[in-house]
Amino acid sequence: MLEVELKLEVSEAAAEQLKASPLLAGEHDCSALRAIYFDTPDRAVVDAGFSLRIRSKGEQRTQTIKADGPASVGLFMRSEWEMPVNDTVPVLDHATPLAALLGDRAEQVAPVFEVDVERCTWMLHEDDAEIEVVLDRGQVHAGGRGELICELELELKSGEPAALFAFARKLDTLAPVRIGVLSKSERGYRLTRPSQSSYKAEAVKLDPEASAAAAFQAIAQSCLRQFRLNEALLVEHRHAKPLHQARVALRRLRSAFSLFKGLYAQDARAAALREDLRALAGTLGEARNLDVLLGRASQGDLRARLQIAREEAYSHVEDALDAPWSRSLMLDLMEWLTDGGWLKEASTQDARDEPVRDFAARALDRARRKVKKGGRHLARLDDHARHELRKDAKKLRYDSEFFAGLYDRKRSRRRHKRFIAALEDLQDQLGLLNDLATAPEEIRKLGLEDVPEAQALLGHDTKPHLIKAAAEAHEGLVDAKRFWR
Repeated sequence: MLEVELKLEVSEAAAEQLKASPLLAGEHDCSALRAIYFDTPDRAVVDAGFSLRIRSKGEQRTQTIKADGPASVGLFMRSEWEMPVNDTVPVLDHATPLAALLGDRAEQVAPVFEVDVERCTWMLHEDDAEIEVVLDRGQVHAGGRGELICELELELKSGEPAALFAFARKLDTLAPVRIGVLSKSERGYRLTRPSQSSYKAEAVKLDPEASAAAAFQAIAQSCLRQFRLNEALLVEHRHAKPLHQARVALRRLRSAFSLFKGLYAQDARAAALREDLRALAGTLGEARNLDVLLGRASQGDLRARLQIAREEAYSHVEDALDAPWSRSLMLDLMEWLTDGGWLKEASTQDARDEPVRDFAARALDRARRKVKKGGRHLARLDDHARHELRKDAKKLRYDSEFFAGLYDRKRSRRRHKRFIAALEDLQDQLGLLNDLATAPEEIRKLGLEDVPEAQALLGHDTKPHLIKAAAEAHEGLVDAKRFWR
């Protein structure tokens, strides 16, 4: 069975509002569910891309094995194997894929974590579609740690995916809903590992036989997932690390739009989405700039004033993330990626169908040539030209990470590692130069021109050394072998 569902995260207060709303006023069923998730000590099940659980509802027990595809956002499409069982001991026979996968290790399968929720279910109609709406509230717990769960799942039983998004928007007019990115099994496994302060970009799993369009969808969804994971941490803690990684996720997403622009031609919806992403990234960028300045400021009046400005900037970030337009942006983006008109446009059919390996090789060659050319005589470039080179280097870095999974032979992996190391070196030096170039404007906007300590942030004495280091890093990148050739 292939399930298509839209996962949404809500607060407890929002769940109560929605449950009491006219949208969910119809007949529904509520029941208590307990699920035990199993794996081997070395996590062979999850590492192979599966989850294994036994769920109890009253006296009824059901075993479910799910093949979780590449990490995605919001819209989940997965294969699953389900069967009734007599107790809480997994049945791993040859009717399931895990028997062959685990072999003798099947005997090592044991409970890893549990999920206890109250599940309320409605069967609703939206236009010509039938949608099952599930509200789960409860907790996942493992090894003495726990995490609250409050989420909605909209599963399409019949009709078009657009109906899921139309209904989600109706829900959001009543109470805030956000695209969900974590399955319950992911939540449980996270509890078995140390807590993270932020989330860097995950490796994008691309099928070498996939089309360019399928690659674009997978890459963009990976960027959205990174953003949502860090958005939650940012709102909760107001720390610099999740803010930086949320901003990186938006930059990667915008870079993906640029990279694959030939696939969606002059799609007006794409242009509007890109503009909204740019606006959101700009708000995060203001706070990030203050974090950078704070990292270089010494104790005293300057630091105190920067800290006040930083708190105000973070409040603006929180306001933007909580605004209806930014929540709608994520829903609109997810719908456009998975069911947008660009997927049916005849004029770009050939571009969408191009094998991803062919597309990747051309894109990487083009991006590398731009960085190579832009960095010639780097020591003589002005601040603006170095900034443009920095942006081009970032795009090459993102492209190299997007397509890394397509080149998994030992030599290619070795070359990729060295290529990325050379790119990181160049980016680091150009980033430091950019911080120096933008510092005067930031100081002016904050009204700190007359503060003596602020002059130390301009770094005039370090600039020549950074320019020399950047030029050497550029030479190292040019000499690095291309992992895609």
